[in-house]
Amino acid sequence: MKKIFSGYLIGVLFLIGCSANEEQGTSDSEETPQEESSVPIEGLEVIAENLDVPWSMELIEDTFYVTERAGSIVRIENGASERQEVELEHEVSTASEAGLLGFALAPDFSESNQAYAYYTYESSEGQFNRIVTLQLEDNTWTEESVLLDEIPSGTYHHGGRLKIRPDGMLYATAGDASEREIAQDLDSLGGKILRMNLDGSIPADNPFPDSYVYSYGHRNPQGITWSSDGVMYASEHGENANDEVNLIEAGENYGWPVIEGEEEQDGMISPLFTSGSNETWAPSGMAYDEDTLYVAALRGTAVLEFDLETEEYREVISDLGRIRDVRIEDNYLYFVSNNGDGRGTPENNDDRLYRIPLSELE
Repeated sequence: MKKIFSGYLIGVLFLIGCSANEEQGTSDSEETPQEESSVPIEGLEVIAENLDVPWSMELIEDTFYVTERAGSIVRIENGASERQEVELEHEVSTASEAGLLGFALAPDFSESNQAYAYYTYESSEGQFNRIVTLQLEDNTWTEESVLLDEIPSGTYHHGGRLKIRPDGMLYATAGDASEREIAQDLDSLGGKILRMNLDGSIPADNPFPDSYVYSYGHRNPQGITWSSDGVMYASEHGENANDEVNLIEAGENYGWPVIEGEEEQDGMISPLFTSGSNETWAPSGMAYDEDTLYVAALRGTAVLEFDLETEEYREVISDLGRIRDVRIEDNYLYFVSNNGDGRGTPENNDDRLYRIPLSELE
């Protein structure tokens, strides 16, 4: 599984010089030109609009919960949206790329009204990310307990994705906080994919003793998902393009900053797919369906479809601007645009939650 597959894109990926701004150091750092679609996308529906920089979405029954980076959660049901207050121990940081990011409903949410969140904050000790539990009561979410604190957070590269796997464990992506060397340091939480029990304790079968680290050598991973048979995949921002989609295995080293993109080295895992050195996706949220990965692309301004059998990829959604997160449910693809994050060109009523039947993408 260490081969590199160079795919092809249908459509145009926007490049402004090189894809990374070294001052900001991320492949989604520059503004993304946005073109208004002149051809309607067949079967596309708008579920909600006027979202404020949405980052992560969860769905239970027919109700969506969408985090907004500024520090709120929007409840969406039957075409109606309600912005819910989130009371946190620390004020959410306004640093670039930071804020209220990952979000996951507890498996027993219908009874417990509990969820998990990942957010950036600043204190007298510095700027950090933390993973907490939230309790919903009377349309207000309140931080209840801290599961993991002082995850590195720098000028950029916060990671931030949270997902609960069917094995009952909570996974989180953590960026390198713009300090590339920590991605190879097993004593640091930065540049890693982390794994914990739902109470915040370290699972006994984690690959490194008494450590939350599940895999390392990551730059800025922002998406994780699993296949129906439990294979884990992650998306990751490269430096000068070289964005990646990786197959994740416990304890493995994914190379950053030693290698990236098409580079190889013994003891390090190269990606299943890479954008290569001349294109960029700035990949974020991911979903899996029938040997296919769907990945939100910020700089790529698309939803990308990666075929794990043919080893090819293509755009399946475009012309809607920056896409932050995706989800598949009941044969529909759901996704949120992110044009209001300061790097896109928002239109009236941006940002939006969309859905489209998977059958329309064939």
